[in-house]
Amino acid sequence: MRVAIDARHLGRGRGIARYVEQMLIALVDRFPDDEWVAVVPGRRSVSVPKAAELQRTRLPSRSLYAAAAISGHPRLDELAGGCDVCWIPAPAPIALSAGKPYVLTIHDRSFEADPSQFTRYERIWHRVARPRNLAARATEVVVISQSSLDDLIAAGWPIDPAHTTVIGAGASPSVAPEHGIRGSGNRAHLLYVGALEPRKGIETLSAAIDKMREAGLETLVVVVGEGRLSGLLDGLSGVRLLGRQSDTQLARLYADSIALVVPSNSEGFGSPSVEAAIHAVPSVVSDLPIFQETLPGGTLTFPVNDSSALAEALKKICGDPKLRDRLGAGAAAAVTDRTWPSAAARLHSVLIRAAG
Repeated sequence: MRVAIDARHLGRGRGIARYVEQMLIALVDRFPDDEWVAVVPGRRSVSVPKAAELQRTRLPSRSLYAAAAISGHPRLDELAGGCDVCWIPAPAPIALSAGKPYVLTIHDRSFEADPSQFTRYERIWHRVARPRNLAARATEVVVISQSSLDDLIAAGWPIDPAHTTVIGAGASPSVAPEHGIRGSGNRAHLLYVGALEPRKGIETLSAAIDKMREAGLETLVVVVGEGRLSGLLDGLSGVRLLGRQSDTQLARLYADSIALVVPSNSEGFGSPSVEAAIHAVPSVVSDLPIFQETLPGGTLTFPVNDSSALAEALKKICGDPKLRDRLGAGAAAAVTDRTWPSAAARLHSVLIRAAG
């Protein structure tokens, strides 16, 4: 089977990029007899497994996919040099040859539920992508979580249950302690990992940190990530902005953290909380359904967008070692079987079905 992959997200450093990277590594490793073709626009630096084929384009991403959306060319399957099936890891503007089977992965519909949380360019990009049409025409649909699928169905998305599969992300082996990456043993900070964007609850986090300080809690808050709301955290007392980090650095930060803070107001999966869990680190999360799905018994929750409640939850987790141990053990138990190889095996079955 020859699979063309829309790999435009590789090298971008966001959640989708990590998802595509880890899934591709697992697919190539587990199914070496298949041909995996990653199509990446432009010339930016990206990394793919040696056994995968990398197809580059002269046009950068915006130019390439704007042309595809308007004129129907160039087509992903043709850019890949032909294929049996295409995998689109997230809704995006794209062109395919008529009748070419494809599998579409959907993470959430935050772009539809609250467009105001996105930039003007992102809103235009999502409109041009026509996600509902992509889902309606897809041979098979993969949804990242049951919570996201329930939300899509409730919102009336044209998804055929007979051709829809829930496949969660794995826990990245590159940040796991069994790979020789360990912390100092001194769990001394709270940790945030993710984009610094409105939907990730950065305003709530900023306000909660101020309230923590007013209440006398001086615990360091380490922030890993980039985005347009970085200014809300830059300069706050007891906050350290680190930007993007390597897997090795990130693993050590997880291992040395008291808890991961996830103040999102929308979330399709929440990979950082799963990655923290493999270090037996609990997460303080907004009360979105996804976290009860992925980490039952491993989180301390607070109401979405409630900075006072978040500040109280952070004080509680910092001041109660027994609570941390109990929730950390629950988190670790919840992700024992959540691996990229198992996720890749399920996606491979969907790709075979789509390819016929």
